[in-house]
Amino acid sequence: MKRTKRIAALAMALVLAASLMACGSKKKDTFTVGVCQLVPHVALDAATQGFTDALKEAFGDKVTVDVQNAASDPATCASIVNGFVSSGVDLIMANATPALQAAAAATNTIPVLGTSVTEYGVALSIKDFNGLVGTNVSGTSDLAPLDQQAAMIKQWCPDAEVVGLVYCSAEANSQYQVDEVQKYLEGMGLTCTQYPFADSNDMASVVTDAAKSSDVLYVPTDNTVASNTGIVDNICRPLGVPVFAGEEGICAGCGVATLSISYYDLGVATGKMAAKILKGEAKVSEMPVEYAPEFTKKYNKAICDELGITVPAGYVEIG
Repeated sequence: MKRTKRIAALAMALVLAASLMACGSKKKDTFTVGVCQLVPHVALDAATQGFTDALKEAFGDKVTVDVQNAASDPATCASIVNGFVSSGVDLIMANATPALQAAAAATNTIPVLGTSVTEYGVALSIKDFNGLVGTNVSGTSDLAPLDQQAAMIKQWCPDAEVVGLVYCSAEANSQYQVDEVQKYLEGMGLTCTQYPFADSNDMASVVTDAAKSSDVLYVPTDNTVASNTGIVDNICRPLGVPVFAGEEGICAGCGVATLSISYYDLGVATGKMAAKILKGEAKVSEMPVEYAPEFTKKYNKAICDELGITVPAGYVEIG
């Protein structure tokens, strides 16, 4: 009798253990993804939309995407991502460099994907960056070929001698871009001067100094400029100074030409990376940063017409 009871107890234990193992191995089928976007503007909005659309295509209503905007405040980025960590989201998408930096500082376990980030090595202080972060962080880069952007300025304005490089000094990736573009321009015999501004409060005075001292201006992919293109346009257009931009959104607001990517497509690529992670098909630590596969030469017809600039062949009008 005792032997029979022991056998029954053992059988029950095995059934319970099998049940627990089955529960533990069951794949998760609903997900919550937190999106921290630095600031509302055309490029970042498009990236967030592309990311969301890609996730919805992959999971339908089984994924909840919580989009929060930091209104251009890095401290708010930190608050947003810390909230995501506390609530236990399955993945964080960080849209723009300050958002990525905040997310990387907030967690080393939750997968973090960046987008609209120019150079991950600069953003995350990784020396000799080879394209793979190797931690819980990966994502997509909006870096355009900076040598081709420099060549664009020479193509459009062959008689220009002095180029003013305008950017926000608080954005590490902006500094990286202007440093690189300056090397290429100086290699072509042009004189370059950097005009950094701390934030939107001193932007007008810095842009005015740059426009009065330069033949043309170059603005990199810079979130502060992207949110304040009207300031640049109201200064440069009356002075007849053409502005070349690092991306289409800035060019649409104040530039004459750009070599740009589709931020929507960049967001879609980031969303596809997220889907692989959430499905267990890939580990974020093994995913190299992805780059935009295509770049388009675009121009701003209204500003070109007003400044009397002839558009070189091969450029598409910004719609």
